[in-house]
Amino acid sequence: MKAEKKHFAHSRRSFQFWIQYLFFLLAWAGGVAGAALLAYSICGSKSWNGRELLYPLIHWAHQNVLLLDGVLTLAGWVAISYWTISRPFQYLEALTAAADRLAHPGEEPITLPDALKDTENQLNLARERALRDAMAAREAEQRKNDLIVYLAHDLKTPLTSIIGYLTLLRDEPDISPALRARYTGVALDKAERLEDLINEFFDITRFNLTRLELEKRPVDLTRMLQQVADEFAPMLEEAGLTCRLFLPERLPYPCDPDKLARVFDNLLRNACHYSTPGTVVRISAEQGEEGITLTFANTGITIPPEKLRRIFEQFFRLDSSRASGTGGAGLGLAIAKEIVQLHGGTISAQSENGVTTIAVCLPNL
Repeated sequence: MKAEKKHFAHSRRSFQFWIQYLFFLLAWAGGVAGAALLAYSICGSKSWNGRELLYPLIHWAHQNVLLLDGVLTLAGWVAISYWTISRPFQYLEALTAAADRLAHPGEEPITLPDALKDTENQLNLARERALRDAMAAREAEQRKNDLIVYLAHDLKTPLTSIIGYLTLLRDEPDISPALRARYTGVALDKAERLEDLINEFFDITRFNLTRLELEKRPVDLTRMLQQVADEFAPMLEEAGLTCRLFLPERLPYPCDPDKLARVFDNLLRNACHYSTPGTVVRISAEQGEEGITLTFANTGITIPPEKLRRIFEQFFRLDSSRASGTGGAGLGLAIAKEIVQLHGGTISAQSENGVTTIAVCLPNL
């Protein structure tokens, strides 16, 4: 539809161009003919004795009126054609300069002749989008670089602890079983934290270097959500949380189960990280006329609107500090958004009165 409108607009401009060109030609030809008739009428109404200063010129013009009219008409045609045809070249030069500026957009708007006002508006919209995209890319790149620096720094802490406790176990073979168990437990905790950090590096690499592709098949979303909740039972218990499911008996939907399970995993993991201990994480689903709506709600701090708008951005973390128990690489929700969009759905977030709700809407197929 947009392409048809643009084609119609271009055709209309071309039609107006040729109509204007023909109008000027006819107006000039009519003006020359009218001027000749007016001059003939004025000169014919006056008596001439042959001694007037202008008589030789007027007499020559009278004798060669067709030649004079032809020369004037031809001169006008050349002038009008040059003026008319030169304008598209001027417009082309202006568009070329505008395209060069669009390739390297700046803060100053693009200006074109009044006849190209619509094109000027479109180019300025493209310039503004390019500026926004460039700024977003720079911010994402900076966040990624900062995150990698933080992760690289954080790798040292658990690694140093692991080496320290293993060294103690090696150098003190006669320590008590209780102390040995304590050292081993601490080393294991630090090793698991080290594994999490390394997995974050892999997430960053996979997200930037691969494109997700779907392999759809019929799936019962109710069963899938129950399995995800069961897998998170130890993490929920450790965080002092309870997970309650409000699901229909069956919820069949054609999807990529591995990819969608990752969405549910990321959303539930996010809820675990940012929930207040002793609260309930609620997962609900319902089938509507337009599709299926899945919601993940948890109770914690109210997310400010400026952060809520950015939580689906790459490498954005609600907690910018590198606390070991809070958050990851800032990719979970960004990956979830991409997977949901590949399924033709949408994902959104709300946060009011300490309750944060993330809704996934999957369209009927």
